[in-house]
Amino acid sequence: MSALEIEGTWLTHEAVAEYAVIGVKDETWGESVMDFIGLKGGATLEYSDLKSWCDGKMSSYKIPQAIKIVDTLPRNAMGKVTKPELKKLL
Repeated sequence: MSALEIEGTWLTHEAVAEYAVIGVKDETWGESVMDFIGLKGGATLEYSDLKSWCDGKMSSYKIPQAIKIVDTLPRNAMGKVTKPELKKLL
């Protein structure tokens, strides 16, 4: 499953409007992933619910270890997610 397939899987969740992932420093592994999730209006999402929802949809090692819920993902003038701006949200 590629990064695009993982993103496509997240976007099938009824609460998820947009999704992005970045690498962050990790003392054990050097780098790990942080998932940023923009929710649809009025939606809520807890990590435990997301983890349960992932069962059977993707391998356990692809389930994020950390998520950050944001109102919207930062984008540039072309509409592309600006990952350096995501790091500033940590």
